[in-house]
Order: sequence, then C-alpha cells, then structure tokens
Amino acid sequence: MHFADNRSKIGRYIPALVFLVFIYGMAVWFLFSPKLEYSSSEKRYLEKFPDISADNVLNGNFTTDFEKYFADHFPNRNLWVGMNAYYTLKTGNNGASGIYSCSNGYLINKPVSTNNNLNKNITAITNFASAIDVPVTVMFVPSTGYIADDVLPKFHDKYNDDEYFENTANALSKSGADFVDLRNSFKNEYKNGSQLYYKTDHHWTTLGAYTAYTELCKKLGTTPADKNKFNIASYDGFYGTTYSSSGFWFTPPDKIEIWNNPDNTYENIKVKITEGTKSNEYNSMYFYNHLEEDDKYPVFIDGNHALTEITNTNAKGGTIVLIKDSFSHCLAPFLSDNYSRIILVDMRYYKISVSDLIKQEKPEQVAVIYGIDNIATDTDIVWLK
Repeated sequence: MHFADNRSKIGRYIPALVFLVFIYGMAVWFLFSPKLEYSSSEKRYLEKFPDISADNVLNGNFTTDFEKYFADHFPNRNLWVGMNAYYTLKTGNNGASGIYSCSNGYLINKPVSTNNNLNKNITAITNFASAIDVPVTVMFVPSTGYIADDVLPKFHDKYNDDEYFENTANALSKSGADFVDLRNSFKNEYKNGSQLYYKTDHHWTTLGAYTAYTELCKKLGTTPADKNKFNIASYDGFYGTTYSSSGFWFTPPDKIEIWNNPDNTYENIKVKITEGTKSNEYNSMYFYNHLEEDDKYPVFIDGNHALTEITNTNAKGGTIVLIKDSFSHCLAPFLSDNYSRIILVDMRYYKISVSDLIKQEKPEQVAVIYGIDNIATDTDIVWLK
C-alpha cells in the first residue's frame, strides 16, 4: 500500500516535470541553435539582438525588442508558424494573418480597412493635376479579392473597390484628369480564364499588366503593341508576398513570365536608375539575376528605386512620367514601345518636387498608377507637389 501511495504521489508531479523539461529544453535549444539573419520563406531580415544599455532596460525597450528577437529566432520557427496557420484555418479562422487561404491555390489579402487614406490621397492627386500643364491620367489596379471573388472563402470581409473607384472617378473628373477604370476589362478577362494576379503575391501577372496596358493606351491616345509581338519566357518557383506573410507553406509556387520584344536589345534600350546623387545605367529592362533570389519580382526594372528612366531609341513617341508603386514595374516595359522615354517616380523614395521634374523633362503625359489597396494606405503621395 505504501509503494502504491508513492507511485500516486510521483504521478502527480509527472506533468510538472514534463513541462519543466520542455521549457528548459527549449531554452537550451534556443541558446545554442544558429541565429539566421534572413528568412527566405518570409522574405525579410530577422530581428537583431537588442542593445543592452541602462536606458533601454529602464524604459522597457530592451524587453520589447528582445520579445521580437526571441519570436524571430525561436527554434524551427517556420514549422511553428506553419502549424499555427493551418491550425487557425482548420478551426474556422481563415484570414487570421490578414490573408485568406482560397480555392485554386490563391492566397489573397483581406480588404484594407475602410478607415484609410484614399480620399486624402485622391485630393493630393487632383491638386497636382490641376497645378501642372501636362495631361494627367490615373489608373488604379483592382484588388485581387474583388476580381477573383469566386475563389474567396464563403465567409469573408467585403471588398470596397466599387465604392473606391466611383469616388475616384467623380473626384478626378472635376480636376480634368482622365481615369482608367479597369474593373470591367479585368472582370471579363478573368471570367475568360486569364490569370491576372499571382496566386502567392499581391501583384498582377505580366498578362494582367498587359491587359491594363491596352486600356491605358486607349486613354493616352496611342496604339498598344500586339500581344503576338512578344517572346514569352516562363520561370518556375515564384513565391510572393502573400505566401511569405501567410504561413501556408504547402501552397504551390507561381510562374513568373517575361514578355520580351525581340526588337529591344542592348543597342536601343537604356535603363538609368538613380538613388540620391548616384546613378547607374544598364542595357536591359529585365534583371535576370533576381530570378535566382527569393524575391523574383525585381526582375522587372530591378525593383523599387526613387527614379528610374527607360530610354528606347527605336520608339517614336515622346516622354511619359509615371508616378507609381511596384505594379508599374512589369507595365513600364510595354510602354517602351510607345514612348522613347519613360520616367518612373516612386514617392516612397523620391523627395524632390515632382513639378520641378516635370518642368525640367517636359513630358507629353503624366500617369499615376497604383494598386487600389496601396493608394488607400499610402502615406507618401500626399507630398506630391
């Protein structure tokens, strides 16, 4: 009886012992496991160990920063992130990370909050359009969830693209700027089986960019290059932004396509990229080295830069300035068939007066091109002057 009592007492402590072994085991694992600087699956640099100083410790910054560091470097972090993503999905919480797991392999951002900057940013654009002497055309890219609504989960938040596009059109009409409304053309193309957006990324595909290019040309009064003019090369293994933020690691990758006009060679194409006072020149609009990296989208004009200028000595048109986000990166090469100079301005990095740039470059057209979600949440275009 005494032996049985002892076994009963020991049994009561087993859960606590297992818990302690787990906690201390994980602590040892964390201390001795290698600390990576970069997460290839999440496509971001991980938190560094915080500075230890009296000020940081006393004001609580060290504790906050260490929690971020610990979360980023937890052993087998990707495994736990993935397990959590699929657990929340199975328990009915689709979109817990801000991204819906949809049918047909799509990972789609949830709608942006209705408490956003769209009206303020549209006002900045209309004021700018009224202040310059160059025609301005605005084109916003519909959200993936609005166009591909048939793949969304049964229960999802409302995409407000219709309201946003109508409000934009009304505001722009008063400033004299033109507006390219892509909703109908994209809906029709998508219903016909065209993949206009990546399944693992928030950007449009090259086909989506070409579809928008043809609509933009109508407003600009120029003829779009025929689709058959391009040599299309497809590259496997593209995982984009929605994949890296979701934790749904079993999602198949996308293909990324480059539509190259064989008439464009190193002899007639020049790309000048400027950051601050430093400029570099290249002879291609496609930077193939990025196809070997985790983030493949910068294959188009080398990604985000303050100022990028594309020159095509074969094109007969003049100059167009694009005030843009990253959606324009795979669109700009199409416009090189219509304009001899394309100047891309990224307001996130360009801190000089755009009006002064326009006075200096004397373009025939100005276009403002953003994804609708980006323009609704952007905080930089208000400085457009």
